[in-house]
Amino acid sequence: MEPNLPDVVLWSIPAFVLLTVIEMVSYRLHPDEDAAGYETKDAATSVTMGLGSLGFDLLWKIPILAIYMGVYELTPLRVPVLWWTVLLMLLAQDFFYYWSHRGHHVIRILWACHVVHHSSEKFNLTTALRQPWTSATVWPFYLPLIACGVHPAALAFCQSANLVYQFWVHTERVGKLPRPFEYVLNTPSHHRVHHASQGGYLDRNYGGILIIWDRMFGSFAAEAERPVYGLTKNISTYNPLRVATHEYAAIARDVRAADTWSERAGRVFRGPGWQPAAKAGAITPATDSTAAVTATTAAAATTAAASATTAVTATAATTSATTLTSVTTLTPATSAPSVSSAPDTLSPQAPAPERAL
Repeated sequence: MEPNLPDVVLWSIPAFVLLTVIEMVSYRLHPDEDAAGYETKDAATSVTMGLGSLGFDLLWKIPILAIYMGVYELTPLRVPVLWWTVLLMLLAQDFFYYWSHRGHHVIRILWACHVVHHSSEKFNLTTALRQPWTSATVWPFYLPLIACGVHPAALAFCQSANLVYQFWVHTERVGKLPRPFEYVLNTPSHHRVHHASQGGYLDRNYGGILIIWDRMFGSFAAEAERPVYGLTKNISTYNPLRVATHEYAAIARDVRAADTWSERAGRVFRGPGWQPAAKAGAITPATDSTAAVTATTAAAATTAAASATTAVTATAATTSATTLTSVTTLTPATSAPSVSSAPDTLSPQAPAPERAL
């Protein structure tokens, strides 16, 4: 029997609208020059992405629900829908959400879906609505819950509750909360770090409702310096279609330009910033012949430099001896002869060895 659970997203839409309006008004009444704030085109793009995701999610849910129902019918386990089991399901769903979220940051083909949510250079409540249109990559992470006897409808309820909770953490108008809340829950402070593009903030704070998973699995970072939002390489477009697909297009270009099958696989399944060793900008090791030429050149340069040093030393010694003789043979009636200086030019120095590239 399918559990009768409310559609929490649908019931939360009025609250989304009200809180967004309040935040917009707050920026009008109390502007913050350091905050990212609002921009009309950016907010409109975020809302458009959110509305589009509702339609596309209906399409993706058809095959996903079929898979979930198939697994649910095959497993002998059943989790009843009671008030305390719902709490346990919410906890378990949040745990698997953490790993789904983390996977969508470190595997490029998954990042191509999730990058949409990070593509805004602003951080406000409309950013929470900037959702992907290709969320079909999420469902495998929750198969263990279905296999344990959680009904797909109960899972959908938990996912919706998680999504609704995360709406309010997309704001700069809320500072840090009291320490007990910051230690356990995902808060605006923690989520600002997650949306930042600074190196120390990248790939941190994946939690949905709880931040304890990040603390447990080493991905937590506290907010210190003010975040800079967006991507490490921003796309600078408000076109919803480009926002939704730009990373897939980039993957296709990289795969087409790849030299080997291993590089093609890396472009798809490794991290978003992955580069093969030969193209990573490192100095390519010298070949044997290049190394031999370099070694010979270096030896010649060393010999020439040593010869030049010897010549300078010998000249200086001769000059010192001449000067000493002249000084000891001076008579009171004669003036001291000028001391001869070192030669104005030295023998040409051998060219420095070329750097092997």
